[in-house]
Amino acid sequence: MRTGARPRLSGRLGTASIVFMVLAAAAPLTVIGGNVPLAIGLGNGAGAPVGFLIAAAVLLIFSVGFVAMTPHVTRPGAFSAYVQRGLGEVPGGGTAFLALAAYTAIQAGIWGYLGGAASGFLQHHLGAAPPWWACSAVLLVLVGVLGYRRIELSSKVLGVALVCELGIVLVLDAAILAGGGASGISGASFTPAEIGSGPLGIAVLFSITGFIGFEATAVFRHEVRDPDRSIPRATYTAVLIIGLFYALSSWSIVEGWGVAAVRERARQSPDDLMLATAERYLGPVAGDVLQVLLLTSLVACVLSFHNVLARYQFALAGRGSLPAALGRVHPRHGSPATSSLVQTATAAALIALFAVLGLDPLTEIFGSMAGVATLGVVLLMLLTSVAALVFFARERPAGTGRVRRLTPAAAIAVLLVALWLVVSHFPLVADSSVAAAYGLGAIPVLAFGLGCLLTYRQLTARARRRPAPPDR
Repeated sequence: MRTGARPRLSGRLGTASIVFMVLAAAAPLTVIGGNVPLAIGLGNGAGAPVGFLIAAAVLLIFSVGFVAMTPHVTRPGAFSAYVQRGLGEVPGGGTAFLALAAYTAIQAGIWGYLGGAASGFLQHHLGAAPPWWACSAVLLVLVGVLGYRRIELSSKVLGVALVCELGIVLVLDAAILAGGGASGISGASFTPAEIGSGPLGIAVLFSITGFIGFEATAVFRHEVRDPDRSIPRATYTAVLIIGLFYALSSWSIVEGWGVAAVRERARQSPDDLMLATAERYLGPVAGDVLQVLLLTSLVACVLSFHNVLARYQFALAGRGSLPAALGRVHPRHGSPATSSLVQTATAAALIALFAVLGLDPLTEIFGSMAGVATLGVVLLMLLTSVAALVFFARERPAGTGRVRRLTPAAAIAVLLVALWLVVSHFPLVADSSVAAAYGLGAIPVLAFGLGCLLTYRQLTARARRRPAPPDR
């Protein structure tokens, strides 16, 4: 493949399709049902909605430099391609392996959550509870088939699932706010007293976790009709929609239980806060509907991460860091079909490993893996911001204003704060003991180091094979 043109992925995605992929990866219903209760109960209570607004602001600051650099990054690989453009091949290779570790972790966590939720649903409605791993295995076949085919098919499936889950949550929000909530709509969540009523940092941390997956705007670059226009539009649109939706829905839940009571309710039973709120304001049927949509939300989420991981493997194969077979493109679907099959096999192996170890699908799989992914994504954004700052300082491309060139410095500052929040509260995010939590936290760092080492060795070997210049 070195001498000819590499096979390229193909597709006709537009801005709306990319936004659907990103929103599906963010799994809005999963975040409202999982992250929001934790942000309220462990964070600053009724002031938790502000955490999502702060997280959205951090992502928007980051996105300015990310978007400004997009026209200058033509290779696939998203964050890793940006880091390679700004900092060189060795950090770029390390970033690719870091991304692979982070998104493998979140995908593994979602498989645990999905299997546990499906098993609980069947137990409630049929009286029989198959093992969580059996449910995950059945759904893995569906995800594998969709991931193997042309990207537009996944986009359509994700779009339908996303519209349904956004719709039910917005209906719930409207019912709470139109009905006056528990004791009248107060707006107290946005007052200094409630914002400072507990550790705001924990609320921000769980809020950032809810944005994992927005990188997909750039992962699908070669499958987009007009990437230089569609990727920036999709990035800003996705961050704004996610941030405002989370803030609105978390505020509605606060108003639904009352400012004084919501923290205690979230602490007592965080797992069913969303379902209990729906039954309280929409009736018992709404609880059943939400359970079904939670399952479709999780399937859409894991499908989105499957597609992202398949394309990271494809990009690494193109660099020679992974076997060349992973760089094959399906002649009819235009998809990274071999990489997708390997990703399905990897997910199957992880599900089998977790099953053999007897881990709980929610507390021990989802919680721990989400913690690893959160740390990895914050590191990815930090490295990308450093790369953008160096790139603009070094090359000063025409048409890029001073504000855009300097915004990455602001992004570095806010992301360092976010990194401190993640590290200092990592045992809480990973739901593990301190020793186990920091052992898990080392995974993204080790992945980055391994990627740098392998890339350096590859470059060194390539230099040795290069013929020496003739004597003069």
